[in-house]
Amino acid sequence: MNTIDITNSLEKDKLVNTEQSQFTDKSLNHGTSYVSHFEPHTSKKQNSNEIKISAQDAHVYYGDFEAIKGIDLDIYQNEVIAFIGPSGCGKSTFLRTLNRMNDTIDGCRVTGKITLDNHNIYDPNLDVVLLRAQVGMVFQKPNPFPKSIFDNVAYGPKLHGLARDKYDLEEIVENSLRKAGLWDEVKDRLNQPGTGLSGGQQQRLCIARTIAVSPEVILMDEPCSALDPIATAKVEELISELSNQYTIVIVTHSMQQAARVSDRTAYFHLGDLIEVNSTEKVFTQPDHQLTEAYITGRFG
Repeated sequence: MNTIDITNSLEKDKLVNTEQSQFTDKSLNHGTSYVSHFEPHTSKKQNSNEIKISAQDAHVYYGDFEAIKGIDLDIYQNEVIAFIGPSGCGKSTFLRTLNRMNDTIDGCRVTGKITLDNHNIYDPNLDVVLLRAQVGMVFQKPNPFPKSIFDNVAYGPKLHGLARDKYDLEEIVENSLRKAGLWDEVKDRLNQPGTGLSGGQQQRLCIARTIAVSPEVILMDEPCSALDPIATAKVEELISELSNQYTIVIVTHSMQQAARVSDRTAYFHLGDLIEVNSTEKVFTQPDHQLTEAYITGRFG
């Protein structure tokens, strides 16, 4: 595993913001009490030792700029893992490597090895469309298609030939909307446009659309950042329910959200993975000084 030189990371951080030295200077005793106002998520699931996704020495470059610097990380079956860190730390960039969404960005290059069920997802012979069905994505801003609610969910199964007939398709749509906690709210208006739903409903529609193609992993890039607190609570409850069937990786700027929904939390800083551990440990006894400084609000 790539070993992070914390001293070097601290020096790089000072170069970015010289005022932050007061937050990370080892000679200062801050008397920090860790984040007692967070209530870390306690999962009732059995912890799986089965590795679903593995990244080994993963680097991401935009032209000559190295955005991700040799990350090693294992993500386990049916866990919820949260990526946290300040803006520009690389958490969303790394998330997009897990289903090759970075392929759509000109000048982006990924090196190292990333596997899904021990298969290299950057194998040139791999079908990227099928990969993105296996590893679905929910974006920051709800992005329903300009189609009916039914057709939004049915689009993927039609594309991948997952339904034998219209009855199969109707069953897939209903089951997906039920899993997304949306069926009871839309069952009488399936032919109305998905864009006519509220923001929170649209995001759950996008989650239903992702579920409809039977993924194994769901990536979520700040899925609640555009939602109100009530809609956010519904999505968070949904994440907890879905983790019984899917592996979920969520990027969030909200440390409270990470504490509420995730089994493990990974802290990113300037393209490095500084720490990954159980969410409870990260938020109560972090191993690294940078993690402590971030979660206690001294920078970020």
